[in-house]
Amino acid sequence: MNQDRRDRLRDAAIEVLAEHGGRGLTHRAVDAGAEVPLGTTKNYFPTRDALLRAGAERCLELYRELPVPVPGDRESLVVMLRMLLENVAGPGRSRMLAYLELQSEATRKPWLATLLDDIAAADFADFDRAQRAAGLAVTRRRAAAVTLALHAAIPHLLTSGPKTLAASGLDDLDRFVRDLLDTVYDHAAPRPAAAGSA
Repeated sequence: MNQDRRDRLRDAAIEVLAEHGGRGLTHRAVDAGAEVPLGTTKNYFPTRDALLRAGAERCLELYRELPVPVPGDRESLVVMLRMLLENVAGPGRSRMLAYLELQSEATRKPWLATLLDDIAAADFADFDRAQRAAGLAVTRRRAAAVTLALHAAIPHLLTSGPKTLAASGLDDLDRFVRDLLDTVYDHAAPRPAAAGSA
């Protein structure tokens, strides 16, 4: 099958999920979003589950395509995390909205939950590595706390309610990231590099 058209359909599925939610994800809606003849999406993704899988896999691909430099110190980690949060509220908005819709669908579809579980687990591992590369006193729990806080910020950034952003500190992303790292790491006793994770 034509890979360019396949990607175009998958991108359209993400836009449909972002704009209309899970219930709005139909083959006809994706055909319209991709501006292809009716029936094209069904030829590539015969079932709705196949369409959901395609959307989930495309979300992961787009996330992996983000240019994320390996932080060499704490300051470059701050810059990296701030840029990722800025992406959520900007160019990555549709992808993140679609991903949240997929998470909702996954509560009723075990196969999708398994797929998203692999994606989320990889995300935790990536953020763990980034914090280690920045020279922080990383333990599994500390790295996970930072990652969970970043994940929790996403819905608030997407809805952009000014009172919530101010209350959470997300109205200043640079300060938010710095405060998060200070809270998790600055009052924690460092662990020897050779010690196992906690």
